Amino acid sequence: MARNLAPALDRPWIRPGALRYARDRISGVVRPRISITEAPASIVVERDVEVPTRDGTLLRINAFRMSGDIARPVVLCIHPYGKDELPRRKRKRWTFSRQYRMIRQPRQVQFSALTGWEAPDPAYWTAQGFVVVNADARGCGRSDGTGNLLSHQEAEDTYDLVQWLADQPWSDGNVVMLGVSYLAISQFAVAALRPPALRAICPWEGFTDAYRDLTFPGGIRETGFTTLWSRNLARSTRQSYVLTEVQAKHPLRDDFWRALTPDLSAIEVPMLVCGSFSDNNLHSRGSVRAFTHTGSTHARLYTHRGGKWAVFYSAEARAEQLKFFRDVLDGAPVSRSVRLEVREDRDTIVSVREEREWPLARTLWRPMYLAGAGVLAAEPPQHAGSITFETHSRAAVFSWTVPEDVELSGPMAAKLWVQLDGCDDANLFVGVEKWSDGRHVDFEGSYGYGRDRVTAGWQRVSLRTLDPKLSQPWEPVPACDRPAPVPPGEVTEVEVALGPSATLFRAGEQLRLVVAGRWLSPRNPLTGQFPASYADPPRGLVTLRWGPRYNAHLLIPVIP
Repeated sequence: MARNLAPALDRPWIRPGALRYARDRISGVVRPRISITEAPASIVVERDVEVPTRDGTLLRINAFRMSGDIARPVVLCIHPYGKDELPRRKRKRWTFSRQYRMIRQPRQVQFSALTGWEAPDPAYWTAQGFVVVNADARGCGRSDGTGNLLSHQEAEDTYDLVQWLADQPWSDGNVVMLGVSYLAISQFAVAALRPPALRAICPWEGFTDAYRDLTFPGGIRETGFTTLWSRNLARSTRQSYVLTEVQAKHPLRDDFWRALTPDLSAIEVPMLVCGSFSDNNLHSRGSVRAFTHTGSTHARLYTHRGGKWAVFYSAEARAEQLKFFRDVLDGAPVSRSVRLEVREDRDTIVSVREEREWPLARTLWRPMYLAGAGVLAAEPPQHAGSITFETHSRAAVFSWTVPEDVELSGPMAAKLWVQLDGCDDANLFVGVEKWSDGRHVDFEGSYGYGRDRVTAGWQRVSLRTLDPKLSQPWEPVPACDRPAPVPPGEVTEVEVALGPSATLFRAGEQLRLVVAGRWLSPRNPLTGQFPASYADPPRGLVTLRWGPRYNAHLLIPVIP
């Protein structure tokens, strides 16, 4: 049995180093690592060009191109954030989106003054021989109409825009799409409709299932980022619905949410998908799902665990994007591949290599068993045991000391046997942490949170029933379409999916499994997981059981 170096109960939302991290965050708010460059004078900019959609509503776009009569391929992005919201110079300083201050920037981010929020930089792409088009979605910016966030109508608008762009005199008839977050999500939706002029997409971190990835991961209502995003859109755009109100009306994954989910199997266009391991709270799962469930035979998954925008605008990532688009436009043979980045900690990359699939075909799926209070073991326990924690105040901890260097690359899954007392439902938050020399090892996380764990997962106990068509042993997928409360005192099985990651554990380090009834990270925006938060759990007791009757374990992806 593994040597137990971890406490059986813990508070994972309290870790040493919070004050130092807070000081660093304050410095980043005052002086974020953003560098703006002047736009070249050679770029021709056409602003507020009107594009009709099939119902007569006018979208408005900005087009950036080099002067001359040469027709070029078009790089398109469309979103609700305002195509004209660009950096501006005030005296000797540049102003830019306040989100770069709100969200920590671990590395320098550089782009030109023509670059909108999470959009491709026109200065770079026009120099590479492309036209760049930044479009206001329906009901947003200077486009007409009322928007329908994430909807089929929005996808049809983008379809019409793609086909219109292909017919312009400065276009050679080929359109590709590029952008981060919403600018990635919109690509999945339109690609599933297959506009003839759309030659390739590059969705750089974007969710593919609004219910599972954003508003109700594991059936638990997300109340942080969703609320902030919804309020900002309500103030700045015209939408047919407010996302937080929809959350209240549709707590289950019903027809409303299913209608917002694109059919990934219908996507046949070549795609370069960025699936970062540093955005588990928002985009990681959806991005990887897009790669694994797409109908495209020409697809590449680019993984990393760095900062979202620093990587997107980096020279390496741009070179990858450019090569992909040029290869597609030049008729390169189809292939499926993965750029896999493995990290040892937040700042240390130990391997970047090429793979052919995800999860890796040679993965050894190894169960690590709950084998005692504070103990995670390679062999199933011979005796029954249990541990109890209160949903608001403590977490159960199980620890395994790694005997030799091991790479864990892939998704993980926890199978737990749960008994509730004092409540008929609970939220389970499950995390995997790395510890070295008695200290928690930090990783880059969602929303710029620099003290993240290896991976995490969520599951509301009453919505534990799995979708058998979608679930795999390493990726349980809850249906979340009808609740099944647990009678007090009854022991029930709950499977929890943990997001994708790629991490090297050194011999002597610890892998810790933590299970709690509340979110695992602190709530203070200067010291914790800003701005994500989750609905307060019911108060009660959770008992985890293991032993010959209860096959409780964490399934880990060992790469030989």
